[in-house]
Amino acid sequence: MNLGRHQTLLLRLALCMALCLPGAASAEQVLRRGNGPDVESLDPHRVEGVAAADVMRDLFEGLVSTGLDAEPIPGVAERWEISEDGLHYRFFLRHDARWSNGDAVTAMDFVVALRRSVDPATGSNYSKILSPIRNADEIIEGEKPPETLAVTAVDAHTLDIELTGPTPYLLGQLSHTSAYPVHRPSLAQWGADFAREGRLVSNGAYQLKRWALQSHIELVRNPHYWNNDKTRIDRVIFYTIEDLNAEYQRYRAGEIDWTTGVPITQLPQIKQRMPDDLRMHPYMGVYYYGMNLNRPPFKDNPKLRLALNMAIDRPLIAERILGDIDQAADGWMPPGVQNHHYARFAWADWPREQRLAKARQLYAEAGYSAARPARVEILYNTSDDHKKLATVVSAMWKQWLGVETVLRNQEWKVYLQSRRLQQDTEVFRAGWIGDYNDPNTFMEILHSQHGMNDVGYDSEVYDRLLHEASQESNLERRAWLMQAAEAQLLEDLPIIPLYFYNSKRLVRPTLKGWRGNVMDQHRSQTMYFDPTTTGGAP
Repeated sequence: MNLGRHQTLLLRLALCMALCLPGAASAEQVLRRGNGPDVESLDPHRVEGVAAADVMRDLFEGLVSTGLDAEPIPGVAERWEISEDGLHYRFFLRHDARWSNGDAVTAMDFVVALRRSVDPATGSNYSKILSPIRNADEIIEGEKPPETLAVTAVDAHTLDIELTGPTPYLLGQLSHTSAYPVHRPSLAQWGADFAREGRLVSNGAYQLKRWALQSHIELVRNPHYWNNDKTRIDRVIFYTIEDLNAEYQRYRAGEIDWTTGVPITQLPQIKQRMPDDLRMHPYMGVYYYGMNLNRPPFKDNPKLRLALNMAIDRPLIAERILGDIDQAADGWMPPGVQNHHYARFAWADWPREQRLAKARQLYAEAGYSAARPARVEILYNTSDDHKKLATVVSAMWKQWLGVETVLRNQEWKVYLQSRRLQQDTEVFRAGWIGDYNDPNTFMEILHSQHGMNDVGYDSEVYDRLLHEASQESNLERRAWLMQAAEAQLLEDLPIIPLYFYNSKRLVRPTLKGWRGNVMDQHRSQTMYFDPTTTGGAP
């Protein structure tokens, strides 16, 4: 036995003895999560980004929750019944579900919350996610009052929901933040300002203790949570760290326990030196560029949009820029989506030279040349990796077409506002992560009436196909309708899909209960630290 191994065994023995001492079981466990950009809100019906959604899952719980593999599992509703025609859902709420102030969580809390989520006055960009509920679309359009939403509190612990058509993905939708309940007394007292430090009352495993803007959000256990006895992490701190290199350095310094990602340039070194910390798994998301169709140069200019798409060498980006981890996009929908037949670029299998020749032809037909080059701007939220990719794409456009490109970065909240206003954006970086495992989560955001349609795409054919799919109960026929809608999207090309995500992050080997899943959703309440585990970052 060498000295190093002997010391390791002694260390484990000492840790085990310490855990057995009186009071050791009550030692506080603190999870420090890198969380990317600052959250835009803690109002579950107004959040948009992944960073905010990650915090929401710890603070709130919907009728339906998600398991370790991101599958729908009982949340506040301990069970449910579905009618034979798939149009009526009845949810039975837990009698021991409580808000963080001790109030009971009731069916009426969900009625008020769902009405509020689709109410145009709330300003939710996710309201369309509740479209399957009868009258939701009419409310969103301002044609009916929120009180007509087909959700009914049968009694304090029974909730009925009526749909316009069979919706096989409804349970997944009800785990989304837009379907989270709100504490009615807080909403009555504070109005839209209820989701602030010192005011927010939540019903999840944790409650808000501190929200320091541009710094961190601190949560502590909710002692009234129905499953609090199974929660082992006592405090969770979400750190605002937009730069992946800075986040990586803080992980190496032991200041955080997991990262949102890893810097592309550091990946080879991480694989070699920190294999026990690196977690990679398929991730149901797409990284893309949006093109603003409401203003030049992309308005009424499909040939330019197609030319820019065809000039990009996606396999080269995936291999040399992304480290051959992420998959080059050949359409809009990422792999792993259930109940879908995929559409692809019509030119997906063309040789590179054939693509470039066609791109140059389209570019010329759109009215551009070496003497009169197209001039575009790429907007991205601040990140070295986003900047690097934008630089590569602009170089490809310059080399193969002669396009003059300007790069502009903005802080996260300003960037979101710029995208939403659609007043000065041209090309902008974007990413979409599935909110539930169904093609609708990717298709609906490009519906002409969807609040997240920042490209201004408006296609009667596309909207009609989505509507027909929403009314189709046969999953096979529905899958073909969705494929037709995706094919229409790839013909119109208001977007430039670049690659499909693989999740890449660092996680302490001592943190147990963490499991990769295609939704990349991780609830802190399922985890705990095991100090006897060895290995990890030097």
